[in-house]
Amino acid sequence: MPVLETARLTLRPFREKDVDRLAELMANTDFMRFSLGVFSREQTAAFLKKLMDWERRGLPSQFAVIHRGSNRLIGYCGFFHQQVDGRDEIEIGYRLHPDYWRRGLATEAAQAVRDYGFGDLRLPRVISLIHPDNLPSRRVAEKNAMKLERETVFKGFPTQVFALSREEWLAKRACE
Repeated sequence: MPVLETARLTLRPFREKDVDRLAELMANTDFMRFSLGVFSREQTAAFLKKLMDWERRGLPSQFAVIHRGSNRLIGYCGFFHQQVDGRDEIEIGYRLHPDYWRRGLATEAAQAVRDYGFGDLRLPRVISLIHPDNLPSRRVAEKNAMKLERETVFKGFPTQVFALSREEWLAKRACE
């Protein structure tokens, strides 16, 4: 997996040594809001292993999001492999430490991941799964040119499915 650079962020593959910082993040209730709850260090280590296994197998995975100003790991943004309503999907998922909310950083990261997914990986389609009450995440998806496709139940939670196809992305780029 390459390293992606934006104006304020570096998105790089996760490393085993990230486990301690990631465990701090995943133990934060605000960071883990709209998920299944906070993670223990063991759960975080298993999550990190899954992400690194995807990468080793050449599958799209999550990037560690590093704030360039502080050179600090502040979250993740990248790809999850999901089964939604019986269909295999590639999700752009993102989560940042609350100290970095409301600065446009999640949008910056998600757009870099989207462009990498469509441009380099040539993915046919991406989605984002968002709890209806998570308005900031919805705004990130919308700024990422995704449209609300449908509502469903995912892992027991009401979920909005935002989607964007490679063709839509290419058409949007042609107009810019």
